[in-house]
Amino acid sequence: MRKIIKPCGLHCIKINHLGVTIGEQEILKDINLHVHCGTMTAIIGKNGAGKSTLIRAILGEVPYSGEIAFKDRENGRAQKLRIGYVPQHMNVEKSTPVSVYDMIASYQSNIPVFLYKSKKLYQDIKNTLKMFAAEHLIDKQVCNLSGGELQRVLLSMAVMDEPNLLLLDEPVSGIDQNGMELFYQNIAYLRENFDLAVILISHDLDYVERYADHVVLLDREILAQGNAREVYSSDAFRRVFTDREVV
Repeated sequence: MRKIIKPCGLHCIKINHLGVTIGEQEILKDINLHVHCGTMTAIIGKNGAGKSTLIRAILGEVPYSGEIAFKDRENGRAQKLRIGYVPQHMNVEKSTPVSVYDMIASYQSNIPVFLYKSKKLYQDIKNTLKMFAAEHLIDKQVCNLSGGELQRVLLSMAVMDEPNLLLLDEPVSGIDQNGMELFYQNIAYLRENFDLAVILISHDLDYVERYADHVVLLDREILAQGNAREVYSSDAFRRVFTDREVV
C-alpha cells in the first residue's frame, strides 16, 4: 500500500503566460498560476470560458504558448511533472466485458492483462481502491458501475502513479448529492495526506467555497483569483454571474 506523505509545501506547478489559439480564435490569454502541493485550486467560469482547454493544455493535448513547469522551490531543480487526470465523462459500452482490475492494470503493466494476472498488482490496485471505499468493485465490470462508483474508480486510477498534480475536469457531473459529498471528502483527504496539488474545474460554488484553498475565475483570461470569499465578492464575479449558480 502506498505510504502516506504529508505535503512538503516546497514544490509548485508554475504556469507562466500560457496562451491557446486555435485557428483565428484566442481561447486562453496570458494565464499565470502557481499551484502548490497540498492545496486545491478550483477553476470556475461559465461554459466556453476556456476551463477544459486549460486542462488539455496542461495535459499536452493542445498546443500552447508560454510555460508549464514543475519547480522545486528549495533548490530550483526542474523535475518531470507526473499528472493524474479524472475526466468529466467516460463512455463505456454496455457490452464491454472489462473489469475494474483489467482497466487499471492495463495502465500499470506492459504485459496484456489477459495473459497474466499479477497477485501483487491486484493487491496494489485493491489497496488504492480501498482509500476511496471502492475495493469491493475490483472484479466488477466497468460497464455495470454507477456514476458514483465509476468516479471513485477513476480517482483511484489517477493516483496509482503517485502524481504531483491531479487534474479534475468536472468529475462529479451527474453524481447525486451523497456522491458529491464523498468525492469532496476524498479530495480533501488526498490534499491533506499526499504530496500533490489539485486543480479542479467545478460548477459547484458551494463546494468550492468549502473545500478550495484558491479560486480562479476564468473567462479566456484570469478575471479574479484568491480565496472563495475574495473571488465571490469581486466585481468580476458579479459581471460574469447574475446569481450564485454557474450555468
